[in-house]
This record gives sequence, C-alpha cells and structure tokens, in this order.
Amino acid sequence: MLIHADFSQTAIIKPEDYHWVKSPGGEVDRMMLDRIGTEKARATSLVKYAQKSAFPQHEHHLGEEVLILSGTFTENATEDYSKGWYLRNPHRSTHRVSSQAGCLIFVKLMQMTENESEPTRINTNDPANWMLIKDRMICPLFQSEHEQTYLEKLKPDQIFNEQSEQGIEIFIIQGQLFCGTEIYPAGSWIRMPIHSSVKFHAGQSGARLYVKTGHLQYAMNVWGNRQ
Repeated sequence: MLIHADFSQTAIIKPEDYHWVKSPGGEVDRMMLDRIGTEKARATSLVKYAQKSAFPQHEHHLGEEVLILSGTFTENATEDYSKGWYLRNPHRSTHRVSSQAGCLIFVKLMQMTENESEPTRINTNDPANWMLIKDRMICPLFQSEHEQTYLEKLKPDQIFNEQSEQGIEIFIIQGQLFCGTEIYPAGSWIRMPIHSSVKFHAGQSGARLYVKTGHLQYAMNVWGNRQ
C-alpha cells in the first residue's frame, strides 16, 4: 500500500479529506496520512480508539512515535497518558495498548533508526517543558542527526516561518493556519519536500503545532526504492 509515498511531493490533508478505515482486527479506526507497506508499514496516521478498546501486545520495528490528541491512552494496563503526552517507543520495543474512555492519537511507525534505544515520555501540558527561543514558544520533543521534532504555540496572527533542506512536516493540533486565502484548520497535516520553506500565520485564536524537520532526505534514502 502506498499513500503519499513520494517524499519529493507536497502532501496536504484536511479534516474534510478524512477517510477512516478499521484495522484488520477491528480494534481501532485509522486515518492514513502517508504509508509504505501493508500492516507492517512506515506510516503516519491518526488512530481512534473507542471506549474499552484494546490492541494486543506487539513489537515496533524501527519504533513508534505517539502524540495523544484527546482522551486517555494506556500502555500495559498500568500507564495512563492523557491529552498532550508525547511518547517515543524505540526500535524493537513491545507493549499492549488500550483505552477505557477512548482516545485519538497521532502516530508515526517505522520512522526511527535502529540506534534509538531509549523511550521518551514528555508531558507537553507542563509549562516547564516549554521555552522561548528567538520569540518562538517551543516544546522540544526529540532531536538527532535525522530529525528535529517539537511543538510550537503561536499567538493570534503570529507568523510561522520555517525552512529545512531536509523536509518539513506539520500537524495542526489546535487553532488554524492561513496562507493567503487558504485555511488549514485543526487536524490538518502538511508535508513539504526537501529544499522547502513555509510561511503561515495563525488565526485569531492562535495555534498549536506539531512540527518535524530534517527527516525526509533520510526517509527517501531508506524507503525511496519501495515506491
């Protein structure tokens, strides 16, 4: 299965474009944003857990990255993560996941390196995890030679200006972004290829963004011949 698998092309999905698909076992509903592969795939998705739903124990080759967008996500029946938590489960990690109340998560699969071995848990609701960097309010999430991942809060009408020789990916968690007459509401996903720059401005309520840069050249090197 190939969905937005050409990393040299711009890819944009808004909530109006969503098409939810059940997982093969019926455990969750998935909105696939990009994907290379079948069930074991390099993938970026939104995943919706209904109340009292569960996914059996499984291993993550090349890791799993999760941002909880709503509800509560539970690992191994004991560890609860509510809206705003960011998780990285490294290469060959295993877990069981469930949600008693239901939840919505943003998920990336098989996008880490085999060298990443330590799990990451960051509560982005905690003000101590945010910092002001050159007039930008940033919550750093992960950085390596192959990616830089962070959240950013924008004030009303604030400009978001980012450039990366290695690609840019944005998910709008809250608020809106504008580019000219184009409106990108919360839930929009934007992926720009290498040698790209973006310039948006936030709406009147501001915005909160998930941002990843510096990763697409590496993705093209690893996955380009599988298109």
